[in-house]
Amino acid sequence: MTTHATTTPGTPGLPGAPEPAPRARLREELRAVFALVHRDLLRLSSHPTHTALMLIQPVLYLFILGGGLAALIPNSALGVGYQTYLFPGMLMMTVQTPAIMVGIRLITDRQTGYLRELLMAPAGRATLLLGSCVGGTAVAAVQGTVILALAGAVGLPYDPLLLAMLLGGMILASFTITALALALAVSLSRAELFHMLLGLVMMPLLFLSGGFFPLDALPGWARALAAVNPLAYGVDVLRRSITVRVPDQATAAGIEWFGRQPPLLLEAAALLTAGALALLWATHRFRRPQ
Repeated sequence: MTTHATTTPGTPGLPGAPEPAPRARLREELRAVFALVHRDLLRLSSHPTHTALMLIQPVLYLFILGGGLAALIPNSALGVGYQTYLFPGMLMMTVQTPAIMVGIRLITDRQTGYLRELLMAPAGRATLLLGSCVGGTAVAAVQGTVILALAGAVGLPYDPLLLAMLLGGMILASFTITALALALAVSLSRAELFHMLLGLVMMPLLFLSGGFFPLDALPGWARALAAVNPLAYGVDVLRRSITVRVPDQATAAGIEWFGRQPPLLLEAAALLTAGALALLWATHRFRRPQ
């Protein structure tokens, strides 16, 4: 007598098995995002020297360049001391480097074959890209918090709400820059080309951000470029957050739309929208076979 093995319909892994329940699937996707964020934070903690070197540049700019020019630029020209004016720009400089590194790592992972192994994980490509974006945002925000702790040294109070607003602005800017870096990285195959493009655009974008000098001092064409510069929106959100909590630290106007400065929340929404659109476009490109 031959015994036939019986199978229970719906058993996972067998033919005809249903797809995982939406809630279980969501848990798996969130677990993948958490694993990628955890990986990035572990990488940050395991390379303290590299992290310290990345933080040196904004600190030098803040205290050496800012301290030197503070004696030459009167407070009346900016509304505040130059170091205080420079502080939001240095926060932006701090978060932009680790955010951009996410794009470089994506290209490197593709070249070394690590990305192919990562794609074998039980998670969607969109989830993996989101995890990389969130991880880069978290690392950038952690490094930015180190510079944020120097607020008192440039004349800003350690007001909890002010610090929370500045931290929120850094997270928002970090997300947008990371998403833009990923959108560029998924379209390139060589890290050298990525570095070359960054060298061409990042420094002009930083100087057109209003981090070093008021945007209203620029010619009209430069102000028009600043109006579409995501770094300028990030710096403006940070600087206007200071103005909201410390009115006597009000500075010269930043971004203008048709001759008027948009509300702070609208600027933050524009920055978030730019990051979301960049991430959606990167996800669309990343879903294509590698």
